[in-house]
Order: sequence, then C-alpha cells, then structure tokens
Amino acid sequence: MTSRIREQAIAPDSLAGKRFDQAAAALFPEYSRARLQQWIREGALTIDGASAKPTLKIRGGEALNLDAETETQAEASAQNIPLDIIHADQDIIVLNKPTGLVVHPAPGHRDNTLLNGLLYYDESLSELPRAGVVHRLDMDTSGVMVVARSLRAHTSLVRQLQSRSMSRIYRAITIGVPVAGGKIDQPIGRHPKNRKRMAVVSNGKPAVTRFRVLERFQGFASIEVSLETGRTHQIRVHMTHLGFSLLGDPVYGRRMPKLNKTSSLPDSLASQLREFPRQALHAFRLRLKHPENDQECEFEAPLPADFRELLTSLREHAPAINQPFQ
Repeated sequence: MTSRIREQAIAPDSLAGKRFDQAAAALFPEYSRARLQQWIREGALTIDGASAKPTLKIRGGEALNLDAETETQAEASAQNIPLDIIHADQDIIVLNKPTGLVVHPAPGHRDNTLLNGLLYYDESLSELPRAGVVHRLDMDTSGVMVVARSLRAHTSLVRQLQSRSMSRIYRAITIGVPVAGGKIDQPIGRHPKNRKRMAVVSNGKPAVTRFRVLERFQGFASIEVSLETGRTHQIRVHMTHLGFSLLGDPVYGRRMPKLNKTSSLPDSLASQLREFPRQALHAFRLRLKHPENDQECEFEAPLPADFRELLTSLREHAPAINQPFQ
C-alpha cells in the first residue's frame, strides 16, 4: 500500500547557488536527504515542473514541487495490545516495552508484536516506514523506546541515532564481578560458525559500549550501560566478550557458578538466580532532542518487578564481602 504526498515550496534568494538536493533538504526538512534525492532521481520532486539533476544550482524564486508516493505498513494488522505509554504528542510516542513482546513482525512472530499494537493505538502510523519504529529492543529486553509519529520525527530520530546524539542507558546484572567500569570498542558481526548469533569479529561493524559498576554482590554485579552504537545484541555480545555475561541470557550466557549447598547463598536466592527467565537487561533511560524544537528530553522506564525483586534478594543475601569504593 502507498500514500501520496503533494507539497510545493518556493526557493528563497538565500538558497541561490545551492544544489537542488541541498535546497530541497532546507525546504522539506521533514524528509531525509536520501529520500529527497531518490524522489529527484524518480522525477517526483521537480523544479518549475521539470525534472532536474540533484546537482543543478538554484537561482532563487523557483517552485519546488513534490508529488511522491510512500510505502505504508501493509504487512501488519492493527491488534488491541495494551501499551504502557510514558509520553505521547503529535511527533513521538515514548513507551515502556515489557519482556516477551517482539517489536516487529518476523518469521515466527507475524502477530501480537509491538508494531501491531502501535497500529491499533494510532492507525495513521501505517503511513510511516515500519509504523514509526526507529530502533528495537530484543524480545526479552524490557524498557523505554521512542516511536516516530510523523515523517519529520522519523527523519529527526533516525539522524540522532546515526549521529549517536541519542543517549540510551541500560541496567543489567552480570555473572561475575567486573573490577571496574570501562569502554568496550570492539567490532560486531555475524558469528563465523553460528549465523544466528553475533560476535566480536575483526571484520564486523564498529561498536562502542560503556559501562560502570553500580553494585557488587557475591559472584554477580549490577551495572549501568550506555551505547554509542546500535549493533544487534551489542550489550550482550560485548559483556560476554569481557567474560561477564548477562544473567539469564539464553544465547550468549556462560555457565552459572555452582550454587549448591556448599555455597554461602541461601537456597531461595540460588533458585531465583538459576530460574531467572530472561537476560537481565532493561532499557532504563532515553535522552533525545524533540523533533519539533530540538529541546532536550529525558524519559525513564522503571525497573520491572522481576528485576527489582532479584536486586532486593541479592542485596539481602549476597552482599559483597569487600565492596570497593565507587
């Protein structure tokens, strides 16, 4: 399915000497430069009714006419899925994604995804690429996400992600206790032997993760993680590469330490740790510039109940014997 866009703008004298595509980016800021260049090449964006090359120099006073079709979200249907909305306005929706919810339809998860719920919440999202979804969280990772509600917002959020100006802060629990925080600057790509997994590989894409230790326990730690890039499974892969897998991670997790009767941990906590049903990872805080006015915004999603309960048990039954100063 497609929707049609029809707009016109007159190039002011201040744009004289600029390239056609540069002038178009200034006059139609709600669309990305790549999208505008594509429309120019297709003849959907013209000057005074005539097609032109993106490199044509503007004189000033020309009429730029946009008559283009955009793909709509046709493969997904609206479904009444409860959403935990933190904030919503004409440009963005900020929500707290629960564990177990897939973000986007894929083989094996065609329905009951976040995208299906978003289309029910606002049917106009069908006119945006991927219904406004600009970044993802793994199915079993909980926390704060932002969704674009307009083309202007979609372009802005994608640019912020690409420029790394959008700040994403996570909370996690690791198996093992890092001595200190630090920066992980290691490329990530497909695992050379298991194509369903990611790994640190020499020919991967650049990936940078920063982390700091919040609390230490006997054999475990609570950490805060920030992303400078957005590679698939980045936090899980990078922390495993350091030797500190996330608790409960079914793909990248390492073997749990022996928690038996010889351990100093009570049986109740040992069971709680062994049976934690997912990777202990939560998107806690999101900072971005609002697409309407570039105002700095910050949103938080509180830790889910299973995460809070586990931290409470660790604090009560497994405090670090020698807690270094942070």
